[in-house]
Amino acid sequence: MSLLNDALRAAEERQNRPAVATAYTGHPTPQPASQSKMLVLLVFVILLLLAGAAIAWWLWPEARNSAPPINGAEANAGEIIRPPEIVPEVLATAPAPEIEAVQVPQPAESSMVQLASEKPVREQAPAPQAQSKTKAETQTQTASEVEAVPRGVATSNLRPKEPASPVVAQQPAEQDQAAGAENRAPETPVKQQRETPAAVDLRTTRQMEKLLATGRTGEAERLLTEVSARQPAPNSREVFAREMLVQGMPERALSWLPEAVAIDYASLRLLRARALLERGELLLAVDTLASKVPPVADQPDYRVTLATLLQQAGQADEAAGHWSELIAYDDSQATWWLGLAIALETGGRINSAVRAYAQAAVLPGLAPSLADYARERLNALQAGS
Repeated sequence: MSLLNDALRAAEERQNRPAVATAYTGHPTPQPASQSKMLVLLVFVILLLLAGAAIAWWLWPEARNSAPPINGAEANAGEIIRPPEIVPEVLATAPAPEIEAVQVPQPAESSMVQLASEKPVREQAPAPQAQSKTKAETQTQTASEVEAVPRGVATSNLRPKEPASPVVAQQPAEQDQAAGAENRAPETPVKQQRETPAAVDLRTTRQMEKLLATGRTGEAERLLTEVSARQPAPNSREVFAREMLVQGMPERALSWLPEAVAIDYASLRLLRARALLERGELLLAVDTLASKVPPVADQPDYRVTLATLLQQAGQADEAAGHWSELIAYDDSQATWWLGLAIALETGGRINSAVRAYAQAAVLPGLAPSLADYARERLNALQAGS
């Protein structure tokens, strides 16, 4: 209020101040009445505004006490208000704030520097004393990091570094396994499956056929010697023995057709009988074939050979029996009908022999000489009856 009174008193003194005498010019001096009024009005308005502000400041004491000092300035009571300390427990649980970018103006350049984000949080929480930094210290540290960025370097492409993945210590057991894998000897190749005797015999047979086709009989026989030492090898024996019979060497064929081995294989018995027959041993050949007779369906040639040798040996009835079985299996074979007719005629059964000769004469497939023989015997038997 005293300020207001002083202002009013000064205004009145200026209004009542006597005018300064000027030199007389002969003209009356005008009084600045309008300017004085405007000045008084302006001063009055300013005084009103100051009075209103003072009254408002006096009526609201909260406004006086609520405004905190800026940048650590002293308050009315003379105390420095410090920011509250950060609680370590909160920092330990709360995630670290991510600083997207901090723009720092450069005096000589217009490019904006973007600050990289803060360093990744370590796996283990720091000590409580290190975490209880004040805001002022944090700001100081941030400013120092910004100053560390060199000028003129665009950091807009910088990104916060990803935290390095923790290196897990290798367990002792894993280390032992790794060391064992390094020191382990290379694995041995997987053994091929062992061939069966039949497979070995078949492979040897193919090799021997190639050798015999080129005339290398000695190599084929040595190969047969090797394989026959481990197994019977019936197919290999059959190939070599047949080749020896073709070359007219029954003795060499019989050396690979012993009775102990041939008894279990019909094809070997058949070859052995032919070799014995070439040596003139008809009865031994018949005995070899008759020792074990296979079914007609399995070995028709075996039965034909046996019936023929029985007929040559004078055993007509036994021969007729085998011919009959062959015809029962297949009655379209003219040679079989002719063999039956000869066996029946030799055995004295003329009527049956006539019918057999007639059937052999009408069936195709008979050689011309045999066909003529069948017609002659048919006519002779019919004329004699």
